Amino acid sequence: MSRGLLITGTDTGVGKTLVTAGLCAWLRERGRGVRPFKPVESGTDDFGGVPADSSLLAECSGRPLSEVCIYALPEPVAPVVAARRAGSVLDLVRIEEAFEGLAETSEQVLVEGAGGARVEIIEGLEVLDLAERWDLDVLVVSANRLGVLSHTLLTVEALLRRGARVCGVVLNTVSEGPPTTAAQTNEAELRRLLPPGVPLLGCVGWVPPESQRDPEALAAALDPVAAVILPDVGESTLRG
Repeated sequence: MSRGLLITGTDTGVGKTLVTAGLCAWLRERGRGVRPFKPVESGTDDFGGVPADSSLLAECSGRPLSEVCIYALPEPVAPVVAARRAGSVLDLVRIEEAFEGLAETSEQVLVEGAGGARVEIIEGLEVLDLAERWDLDVLVVSANRLGVLSHTLLTVEALLRRGARVCGVVLNTVSEGPPTTAAQTNEAELRRLLPPGVPLLGCVGWVPPESQRDPEALAAALDPVAAVILPDVGESTLRG
């Protein structure tokens, strides 16, 4: 990685937070300093006013919530809409100063976007713009379900058109039970269809709801792909 990693997705609800939190927990287990950053989270009304995703990132990394999330907005809609409806003004300078502080003091910075790659963080600034603005590599999280092939290819195409360095795609299992035909075939099809230089880095298995807020369980769920996403960490761990 360069200055860090931007974790974005093909949509909302695809597992960005699960993957980001799992990477935080995995790195922390290996004694590495990690700073997660989710600058804007909307939908806190659904969780009693608590930014649930950012809270999990804070727990998995051992960092204070105030460092992880700058703006927590009540309604579960796009950040710019949530801010407008709440009468809030999202300050890009404040967000960037917070990021710079993290980047200067951490071995790994993991930035989680909101929704998909083309969601606006503030008016005129989309999630994917953060990659160039902050010199971040990009990891795309996709939900292993029907429709993921087109959603993933369109997301990767949009990122590459903006000049983003897409390090790869992670396919995340979002439902339990016997896999559908789509879920059984998506991995092979993505390996065939993704453009050169954008690999499918692996698949994350189903994490039961009772384990989705458990740092140890998340670290274990990410273990098969974490060393591929963060090869320098994996190599140093093996050498140690």
